[in-house]
Amino acid sequence: MRIREPKTTALYLLPVHNGAKSEQQSKLAARKYARIIQKLRFPAMFKGSKIHTTVGSCHVEFPIRLERLSYSHGPFSSYEQKLFPGLIYQMKQAKIVLLIFVSCRMVLAGAKVN
Repeated sequence: MRIREPKTTALYLLPVHNGAKSEQQSKLAARKYARIIQKLRFPAMFKGSKIHTTVGSCHVEFPIRLERLSYSHGPFSSYEQKLFPGLIYQMKQAKIVLLIFVSCRMVLAGAKVN
């Protein structure tokens, strides 16, 4: 199920929603989903929320040489151009994964929230 404001998507196989830009938007979206389910006459309650992981993306203004980055950071990176168009950089201590693309786009995934 999707709602337009805040722009999020909910999965009902698991009590999960994603796409919110902030913690406040996430809580608002969860309440809206519970209200929609209640209007369909199903018992639904909002008993609080917990953020498990965060995802971010950015565009950098400089070229990234993926082959060179993969070579110089070999133990932390994986770049197989035929399998995946981006370099996968795994930060071991923080358990964060960066997906770095030639188009100067980066996606950060797996950041845990305490």
